[in-house]
Amino acid sequence: MQGVIAVQILIKNVIAPDRVDEARRVLATASFEDGQRTAGWAAAGVKYNEQAVVSLSIEEIREDLVGSIRSNALFVMAVRPKSVMGAILSRYTEGKSYGSHVDNAMIAGERADVSFTLFLSAPESYAGGELILESALGEEAIKPEAGTLFAYPSTMLHRVAPVTRGERLALVGWVRSHVRDAARRELLFDLATVERVLFAEHGKTREFDLVARSHANLLRMWVED
Repeated sequence: MQGVIAVQILIKNVIAPDRVDEARRVLATASFEDGQRTAGWAAAGVKYNEQAVVSLSIEEIREDLVGSIRSNALFVMAVRPKSVMGAILSRYTEGKSYGSHVDNAMIAGERADVSFTLFLSAPESYAGGELILESALGEEAIKPEAGTLFAYPSTMLHRVAPVTRGERLALVGWVRSHVRDAARRELLFDLATVERVLFAEHGKTREFDLVARSHANLLRMWVED
């Protein structure tokens, strides 16, 4: 595990450095369009970024990145993905930002439960551009190393701080989870973690079997297939 905070998760090295470099090379020659094209009617007034125009090379790199995310064991355990929708390669250059908003409830005709950002730019290569989550406890700024994925409930208010130097590249997308409720996903994640730790340290014991049974039966109760 690499940074689980309640129902948010930060996963390092989802994408290897050479593949991050390849994604940046493709984006360096890509065409971009106004990001407001995919914003909801309210968010359009605060969305000032760009997104890569779909081409063969963009589609190939997008599918490669999404495939790596979907095959990441920690992501699967935390998010329980049924489908990944609407992944977009975005760019923020100097002066660009995305004001406070909540993501659409439906993306490409499916319910959006979890939002994610896969960071593709090294944090030292740009100033500003933090992903900022807003909650009753205050604000949390996220700006990790390239190749890191951050996932959080789509119900949360969030924004991207203005970029004041350089360029911020990222893949953003949404997940319909097999488990709709974020608190239930968290409980299942905790049980799965304990299950793996018990097995790694002690093998298949009576205690492991009890935790595994509870994990499996809660999945049966809560999963929407």
